[in-house]
Parts: sequence; C-alpha cells; structure tokens
Amino acid sequence: MSSIRLGDIAPDFTAQTSMGEIHFHEWLGNSWGILFSHPADYTPVCTTELGTVAKYKTAFEKRDVKVIALSVDGLVSHADWIKDINETQHTTVNFPIIADEDRKVSMLYDMIHPNADDKMTVRSVFIIGSDKKVKLIIVYPASTGRNFEELLRVIDSLQLTANYKVATPANWKDGEDVVIAPSITDEQIPAMFPKGYTKIKPYLRLTPQPNK
Repeated sequence: MSSIRLGDIAPDFTAQTSMGEIHFHEWLGNSWGILFSHPADYTPVCTTELGTVAKYKTAFEKRDVKVIALSVDGLVSHADWIKDINETQHTTVNFPIIADEDRKVSMLYDMIHPNADDKMTVRSVFIIGSDKKVKLIIVYPASTGRNFEELLRVIDSLQLTANYKVATPANWKDGEDVVIAPSITDEQIPAMFPKGYTKIKPYLRLTPQPNK
C-alpha cells in the first residue's frame, strides 16, 4: 500500500473499465483528471453521485477535466448498476467506471482504510493536473456524499493558481477577487496585475481575478 501526497506523480495503471481497458496516464493525455472511488456497486449514495457526475459532464469538459470512477466490483455488476443509475437519476453515465476486483488500483491509491472497512474503499477523490501530479486529495467517509460543486470550485482555483501568482481566499468562487502571492513585491504588481489591487495588510493584497 502506498501513501500518495500532494505533488506526487499520480501512479499509472492499466485497468478494465465499463468503457474498455485503459492505461491511466495515456487515457488522461494532456487533460486534468478526477479519480474517485466508491465502496461497492449498488450503494445508494454512490448511485446519486455517479448520476450527478454524468450531469456535470459539460462543466468538467469546459475545464478540460476527464472523470473516472472506481468500484471493487466487476464489469457485469457495473453494467447492471449503470442501468439503475440511469433510471433513478434520469441521466446517462458517460464516463468509465474501473472494475477493481483485485483491489490493485485501490491499494495503489491507498483507498482502503482498514479501520473504516477492510474490504470496501473509502470515498477518495484525487484531482490530477495536466502534468500528472496530484493536486488535491479528499477522503470522505462512506456515509457522506460528495459535493461536486465544491470539486468544480477547487478545479477553478487550481487551474487559476497554476498560471498566475495568486491564491484564492476562503469561500472563493470563480470571478471573485484573489490574493496576490506574498512573493510578489508591491513594485511588481502593476506589471503583473494591471487591473489594480487593494492593500489590506502588507501580506494581504487583493486583485480582480486575472483571467477574467
């Protein structure tokens, strides 16, 4: 079992999915990615999550993000479960679900936490950048469904801060002011942030979102 940390290269793997065999890094290409796990097929919270992700397909594509799910059950089970998801969530599952029966990917990404359950995966989320590095890790307990609006918000922040020397403040949403990195001097700001800035404290300077 490995322990993955922010900034690590996301482990590569080959796996069978509901959309055929994939080689993870090759499948990602130059896109960003979200890999998220589910305790098992036919679990009620997961059914709502996978349906929600399908409905967010356009939002993820807009951000050049590919989405892939994982469950420790097999392809036949996945196929039948997808029918249930489509029926109950009024959508069409439009992304691959890994069939991780041998727990290979689950172990590679440290998705099984024995003190929670020694067989099923916890609800892990990995956001992976176009450089194949892990940008975010969130681990939810099996009883709590994920907030995909929050994941979109985080992706907006990660993609923004990857290209500009800024950070995003608490509860930030796309389009709102951002924080100028402390490494930037006041003298450098006009050239880097021509929209101007507000200096609240020497270490707290806000500027309009630079890519808007």
